[in-house]
Amino acid sequence: MVYSDDDMLMLSGIQHFRFCPRQWALIHVEQQWEDNRLTMEGSLMHQHADDPFYRQKCGDYISLRSVSVASHQLGLYGVTDVVELHPADDDSNAITHPRYPGLWLPYPVEYKHGKPKKHEEDEVQLAAQAICLEEQYGIKIDYGAIFYAEIRHRVEVPISDSLRVMVVECARRMHEIYSSGRLPAIERGKYCEKCSLNNICMPESADCSKVSHYLKKNLYEETT
Repeated sequence: MVYSDDDMLMLSGIQHFRFCPRQWALIHVEQQWEDNRLTMEGSLMHQHADDPFYRQKCGDYISLRSVSVASHQLGLYGVTDVVELHPADDDSNAITHPRYPGLWLPYPVEYKHGKPKKHEEDEVQLAAQAICLEEQYGIKIDYGAIFYAEIRHRVEVPISDSLRVMVVECARRMHEIYSSGRLPAIERGKYCEKCSLNNICMPESADCSKVSHYLKKNLYEETT
Protein backbone atom coordinates (compact mmCIF):
# COMPACT_ATOMS: atom_id res chain seq x y z
CA MET A 1 0.00 0.00 0.00
CA VAL A 2 1.15 3.54 -0.77
CA TYR A 3 -0.03 6.26 1.63
CA SER A 4 -0.88 9.79 0.55
CA ASP A 5 0.62 12.89 2.16
CA ASP A 6 -2.59 13.37 4.16
CA ASP A 7 -2.30 9.88 5.67
CA MET A 8 1.28 10.15 6.91
CA LEU A 9 2.01 9.52 10.61
CA MET A 10 4.97 10.66 12.70
CA LEU A 11 7.93 8.31 12.41
CA SER A 12 9.03 9.01 15.99
CA GLY A 13 5.81 7.37 17.15
CA ILE A 14 6.96 3.94 16.03
CA GLN A 15 9.20 3.73 19.08
CA HIS A 16 6.22 4.49 21.34
CA PHE A 17 4.17 1.92 19.45
CA ARG A 18 6.76 -0.81 19.84
CA PHE A 19 7.01 0.00 23.56
CA CYS A 20 3.22 0.01 24.04
CA PRO A 21 0.51 0.47 21.36
CA ARG A 22 -1.80 2.05 23.95
CA GLN A 23 0.82 4.63 24.90
CA TRP A 24 1.27 5.50 21.22
CA ALA A 25 -2.49 5.89 20.74
CA LEU A 26 -2.83 8.13 23.80
CA ILE A 27 -0.15 10.43 22.38
CA HIS A 28 -0.90 10.34 18.66
CA VAL A 29 -4.64 9.63 18.55
CA GLU A 30 -5.90 11.37 21.71
CA GLN A 31 -3.11 14.00 21.83
CA GLN A 32 -2.25 13.37 25.48
CA TRP A 33 1.21 13.69 26.98
CA GLU A 34 2.90 14.03 30.37
CA ASP A 35 6.60 14.42 31.08
CA ASN A 36 8.48 12.45 33.67
CA ARG A 37 12.18 12.41 34.51
CA LEU A 38 13.03 10.04 31.66
CA THR A 39 11.20 12.03 28.99
CA MET A 40 12.69 15.30 30.23
CA GLU A 41 16.20 13.86 30.08
CA GLY A 42 15.53 12.63 26.56
CA SER A 43 14.25 16.05 25.47
CA LEU A 44 17.30 17.83 26.87
CA MET A 45 19.62 15.42 25.11
CA HIS A 46 17.92 15.91 21.75
CA GLN A 47 18.28 19.68 22.00
CA HIS A 48 21.97 19.16 21.27
CA ALA A 49 21.33 16.84 18.31
CA ASP A 50 18.43 18.65 16.63
CA ASP A 51 20.18 21.53 14.85
CA PRO A 52 19.22 21.46 11.16
CA PHE A 53 22.00 23.92 10.25
CA TYR A 54 24.75 21.86 11.83
CA ARG A 55 27.24 20.25 9.45
CA GLN A 56 30.48 18.69 10.57
CA LYS A 57 33.31 17.01 8.72
CA CYS A 58 34.65 14.26 10.98
CA GLY A 59 37.63 12.65 9.29
CA ASP A 60 36.31 10.63 6.38
CA TYR A 61 32.62 11.16 7.10
CA ILE A 62 30.19 14.10 7.30
CA SER A 63 27.64 14.52 10.10
CA LEU A 64 24.25 16.09 9.23
CA ARG A 65 21.65 16.83 11.88
CA SER A 66 17.84 16.98 11.70
CA VAL A 67 17.48 15.48 8.24
CA SER A 68 13.85 15.26 7.07
CA VAL A 69 12.83 11.77 5.92
CA ALA A 70 9.63 10.11 4.71
CA SER A 71 8.31 6.85 3.30
CA HIS A 72 4.98 6.62 1.49
CA GLN A 73 5.26 2.83 1.63
CA LEU A 74 5.27 2.96 5.44
CA GLY A 75 3.15 6.10 5.67
CA LEU A 76 5.66 7.69 8.05
CA TYR A 77 7.56 10.97 8.10
CA GLY A 78 9.93 12.62 10.53
CA VAL A 79 13.32 14.10 11.30
CA THR A 80 16.42 12.09 12.14
CA ASP A 81 18.80 12.96 14.96
CA VAL A 82 21.89 12.52 12.79
CA VAL A 83 22.67 11.12 9.37
CA GLU A 84 26.33 10.50 8.73
CA LEU A 85 27.58 10.40 5.16
CA HIS A 86 30.23 7.71 4.79
CA PRO A 87 32.43 7.44 1.67
CA ALA A 88 30.98 4.99 -0.87
CA ASP A 89 32.86 3.04 -3.52
CA ASP A 90 29.82 1.80 -5.44
CA ASP A 91 28.02 4.53 -7.39
CA SER A 92 24.98 2.26 -7.78
CA ASN A 93 24.39 2.43 -4.02
CA ALA A 94 25.42 5.97 -3.14
CA ILE A 95 24.21 9.55 -3.11
CA THR A 96 25.83 12.90 -3.83
CA HIS A 97 25.76 16.05 -1.70
CA PRO A 98 25.80 19.59 -3.18
CA ARG A 99 28.38 20.82 -0.66
CA TYR A 100 30.65 17.79 -0.54
CA PRO A 101 32.06 16.23 -3.73
CA GLY A 102 32.21 12.47 -4.01
CA LEU A 103 29.90 9.54 -3.36
CA TRP A 104 28.31 8.95 0.02
CA LEU A 105 26.28 6.31 1.82
CA PRO A 106 23.86 7.58 4.50
CA TYR A 107 24.30 6.06 7.96
CA PRO A 108 21.48 7.01 10.40
CA VAL A 109 22.37 7.56 14.06
CA GLU A 110 19.85 7.88 16.91
CA TYR A 111 20.66 9.40 20.29
CA LYS A 112 19.03 7.92 23.40
CA HIS A 113 19.47 9.01 27.01
CA GLY A 114 19.16 5.52 28.52
CA LYS A 115 20.73 2.16 27.75
CA PRO A 116 19.94 -0.66 25.26
CA LYS A 117 16.44 -2.09 25.71
CA LYS A 118 15.03 -5.61 25.43
CA HIS A 119 12.21 -5.10 22.94
CA GLU A 120 13.83 -3.37 19.93
CA GLU A 121 11.85 -0.12 20.23
CA ASP A 122 15.00 1.90 19.54
CA GLU A 123 16.10 -0.42 16.72
CA VAL A 124 12.66 -0.20 15.11
CA GLN A 125 12.84 3.59 15.03
CA LEU A 126 16.34 3.51 13.54
CA ALA A 127 15.33 0.95 10.91
CA ALA A 128 12.29 3.03 9.95
CA GLN A 129 14.62 5.98 9.32
CA ALA A 130 16.86 3.77 7.18
CA ILE A 131 13.88 2.57 5.13
CA CYS A 132 12.79 6.17 4.58
CA LEU A 133 16.28 7.10 3.34
CA GLU A 134 16.32 4.05 1.09
CA GLU A 135 12.99 4.99 -0.48
CA GLN A 136 14.00 8.62 -0.96
CA TYR A 137 17.34 7.91 -2.59
CA GLY A 138 16.91 4.46 -4.15
CA ILE A 139 19.72 2.90 -2.12
CA LYS A 140 20.23 0.06 0.36
CA ILE A 141 21.32 0.78 3.95
CA ASP A 142 22.69 -2.18 5.86
CA TYR A 143 23.69 -0.51 9.12
CA GLY A 144 22.91 2.36 11.46
CA ALA A 145 23.82 3.12 15.06
CA ILE A 146 22.29 4.15 18.39
CA PHE A 147 24.29 6.21 20.87
CA TYR A 148 23.22 5.59 24.48
CA ALA A 149 24.12 8.36 26.91
CA GLU A 150 23.91 6.15 30.00
CA ILE A 151 26.67 3.84 28.77
CA ARG A 152 28.36 6.56 26.65
CA HIS A 153 28.69 4.11 23.83
CA ARG A 154 27.50 3.74 20.25
CA VAL A 155 25.86 0.43 19.34
CA GLU A 156 25.87 -0.50 15.65
CA VAL A 157 22.58 -2.00 14.45
CA PRO A 158 22.26 -4.22 11.37
CA ILE A 159 19.13 -3.27 9.40
CA SER A 160 18.15 -6.93 9.11
CA ASP A 161 15.24 -8.51 7.26
CA SER A 162 13.54 -9.39 10.56
CA LEU A 163 13.85 -5.78 11.76
CA ARG A 164 12.41 -4.52 8.47
CA VAL A 165 9.42 -6.85 8.83
CA MET A 166 8.90 -5.53 12.36
CA VAL A 167 8.89 -1.94 11.07
CA VAL A 168 6.38 -2.72 8.32
CA GLU A 169 4.04 -4.51 10.75
CA CYS A 170 4.23 -1.72 13.33
CA ALA A 171 3.51 0.93 10.68
CA ARG A 172 0.55 -1.08 9.35
CA ARG A 173 -0.99 -1.47 12.81
CA MET A 174 -0.39 2.20 13.63
CA HIS A 175 -2.44 3.22 10.59
CA GLU A 176 -5.20 0.74 11.46
CA ILE A 177 -5.52 2.07 15.01
CA TYR A 178 -5.27 5.69 13.90
CA SER A 179 -8.05 5.16 11.34
CA SER A 180 -10.29 3.42 13.88
CA GLY A 181 -9.74 6.12 16.54
CA ARG A 182 -9.96 3.46 19.25
CA LEU A 183 -7.49 2.93 22.08
CA PRO A 184 -5.90 -0.53 22.30
CA ALA A 185 -6.77 -2.49 25.43
CA ILE A 186 -4.65 -2.11 28.55
CA GLU A 187 -1.88 -4.68 28.83
CA ARG A 188 -0.22 -4.36 32.20
CA GLY A 189 3.49 -4.97 32.54
CA LYS A 190 6.61 -3.85 34.39
CA TYR A 191 7.12 -1.19 31.71
CA CYS A 192 3.96 0.58 33.00
CA GLU A 193 5.91 1.83 36.03
CA LYS A 194 8.27 3.90 33.84
CA CYS A 195 5.58 5.21 31.49
CA SER A 196 4.95 8.95 31.71
CA LEU A 197 1.28 8.32 30.81
CA ASN A 198 0.60 5.83 33.59
CA ASN A 199 -1.84 8.14 35.43
CA ILE A 200 -3.67 9.02 32.21
CA CYS A 201 -3.74 5.47 30.89
CA MET A 202 -5.17 3.63 33.89
CA PRO A 203 -6.92 6.01 36.33
CA GLU A 204 -10.34 4.42 35.88
CA SER A 205 -9.16 0.87 36.37
CA ALA A 206 -7.16 1.87 39.46
CA ASP A 207 -10.04 3.85 40.98
CA CYS A 208 -12.57 1.14 40.23
CA SER A 209 -10.49 -1.48 41.99
CA LYS A 210 -10.27 0.70 45.10
CA VAL A 211 -14.02 1.40 45.07
CA SER A 212 -14.81 -2.26 44.52
CA HIS A 213 -12.59 -3.27 47.43
CA TYR A 214 -14.18 -0.61 49.68
CA LEU A 215 -17.74 -1.65 48.84
CA LYS A 216 -17.08 -5.35 49.32
CA LYS A 217 -15.41 -4.75 52.66
CA ASN A 218 -18.04 -2.36 54.07
CA LEU A 219 -21.12 -4.06 52.64
CA TYR A 220 -19.89 -7.35 54.02
CA GLU A 221 -19.33 -5.84 57.48
CA GLU A 222 -22.76 -4.20 57.50
CA THR A 223 -24.61 -7.42 56.62
CA THR A 224 -22.85 -9.61 59.20
